[in-house]
Amino acid sequence: MAALAALLATLLSPGGAAHSAPRGPEAHAQPKESRPVYSYADAIRESVWVDTRIDGDADGKTDRVAVDIVRPREPAAKGRKIPVIMDASPYYSCCGRGNESQKKTYDANGNPVQFPLYYDNYFVPRGYAFVAVDLAGTNRSYGCVDIGGRSDVQSAKAVVDWLNGRARGYTSRTGDKRTDARWTNGRTGMIGKSYDGTVANGVAATGVEGLETIVPIGAISSWYDYYFAKGAPLFNSGPDGLARGVESPEAATRCGHVKQRLIQGAPRTGDWTPLWTERDHVPDARKVKASVFVVHGQQDLNVRTKHFGQWWDALADAGVQRKIWLSQAGHVDPFDFRRAEWVRTLHRWFDHELLGHRNGIDREPMADIERAPDRWTTDRTWPPRGTHTTALRPAKGSAPGVGVLGVRPGKGTETFTDDRRLSETDWAATIDSSTSAKAGFTTRPLARDLRVSGSSQVKVTVTPTTRTAHLSAVLVDLGPDTIRDYAHDDEGINTLPDRSCWGASTPGDSSCFKNTEARTAAVDYTIFSRGWADLGNHASDQHGEPLTPGKPYTITLDLAASDHVVPKGHRLALIVGGTDRNLITAPADTPTLTVDLARTVARVPLVGGTKALATTPHSTIPRESRLEGVAEPRPITPIPGGRTS
Repeated sequence: MAALAALLATLLSPGGAAHSAPRGPEAHAQPKESRPVYSYADAIRESVWVDTRIDGDADGKTDRVAVDIVRPREPAAKGRKIPVIMDASPYYSCCGRGNESQKKTYDANGNPVQFPLYYDNYFVPRGYAFVAVDLAGTNRSYGCVDIGGRSDVQSAKAVVDWLNGRARGYTSRTGDKRTDARWTNGRTGMIGKSYDGTVANGVAATGVEGLETIVPIGAISSWYDYYFAKGAPLFNSGPDGLARGVESPEAATRCGHVKQRLIQGAPRTGDWTPLWTERDHVPDARKVKASVFVVHGQQDLNVRTKHFGQWWDALADAGVQRKIWLSQAGHVDPFDFRRAEWVRTLHRWFDHELLGHRNGIDREPMADIERAPDRWTTDRTWPPRGTHTTALRPAKGSAPGVGVLGVRPGKGTETFTDDRRLSETDWAATIDSSTSAKAGFTTRPLARDLRVSGSSQVKVTVTPTTRTAHLSAVLVDLGPDTIRDYAHDDEGINTLPDRSCWGASTPGDSSCFKNTEARTAAVDYTIFSRGWADLGNHASDQHGEPLTPGKPYTITLDLAASDHVVPKGHRLALIVGGTDRNLITAPADTPTLTVDLARTVARVPLVGGTKALATTPHSTIPRESRLEGVAEPRPITPIPGGRTS
């Protein structure tokens, strides 16, 4: 019995598994799941300061970033090396992480006590180390916050290098005593939501050795696209405002020169500058060696879905192993909208990618997509095979501004005047009414379900009456449905008073978190894809110019990636408008814009292509009807805190 127990302990132990599963007669012994066999209470908790080799605060010394570590004691005692799960964040002291805004805590000697979120509680007993990195200029790290720039990325990359023996670590912020990471095999997986996931994207884009996988949740792929859409500002402030929101008090007094560079390098004109080139990870997708598990809310109006769409496509071109979850929620972590399945899936993903367990997750469907609150479907690949870009064209209808959408080119023009008081919800609610603030175009009711899967574009030719003008375009599903209420402050979830526990706890670090449920809304329309542009950027995505009133201009608006099924009997609509209140800022002028229908086209990825666009022969929609939908999204600030971080 003792020999059998020893054999079982060896087989179930997660710490010693190599990445490549054994072959030959011993292959059957390879475990498929790591088990919670190690003590969380007795785990080693320590802090290390890693040299980034950057002097961001210009004090004559290279910056050290604080690295808080929790790892099982048993493998260390036996000299067994273990992999690492890392979350590098600027939010550990300013804003907190997760639905309950948890922050790091320390004892009187400065040793880490609480690690936010559940990663440590759940994975440390299963033979992983969890590493929480304070980005430069935040919490206990030296240096300056540079909002997605070299210092942010290097803060985490240097830690991956240290874990693999290529960088220097110290036992204190200022001392000379060195320490290494002999306890790890260097295999690292990065995870994080929002800013944290963005850093993971950036580190992966360096191609650093030892980073085996990343799990970016609601993450940015290009910082320009967080602040602008082809020159149209998405926020009223720039990256310097976000830096002030997350930096430590020490950095605030020492990093004025960095914030000044952020101001100068990110002009509110929306022009592309070298600052944005440094913070654009998409072109470097070709360098990515890690696998990528993307998670994004399709109604995320903070980190909009263009970010995952362009990153996903670039990773596909680079041949990167990928997996994706798309929810109906806003900027929400999957732990709060699909908890049990998320923890199970993430466990299997890390076991496969970091421990080498042959659990089959790499052969399962690539995509999980939420079709209705808590109802999910899967796809073998994403976008699914048979998806083809289809040209949809607007044409005049029976009343001004109430047009039709089909496959034949339209004739004539439609005119609207920018009204900065209105939003996409106002436009959609009056889609069948003649209003002066938008031009709307709808199909007849669909004869069968129509699936839009991927990124769309709208090429539009318009003539402005002023020297400045902003444009918006949205795709709308016109018909009744019940959806997650993404426009609510909680962005599609209700937080409940009861808790569930995910792993082991200590008195200072509980594994128990408040449960959630879907917050839903009954609607008569669903806006599922959006895009914006400054018409002054008609000749260049990177630079704008004043317009000549009365002169026609052609520009392409990039609509955010989505996967949405417009059900049989509903209608698909395209709306073109001006300022989309709360989602972009208004131009200096108030233009009237005339749309040339013959030179306007929406290119939409339809599963099944043009043949899938089957409509009923006759429409019975009243000419003057009004629809009710989800409430107008609240204004989003670029200083994430609580759920928006």
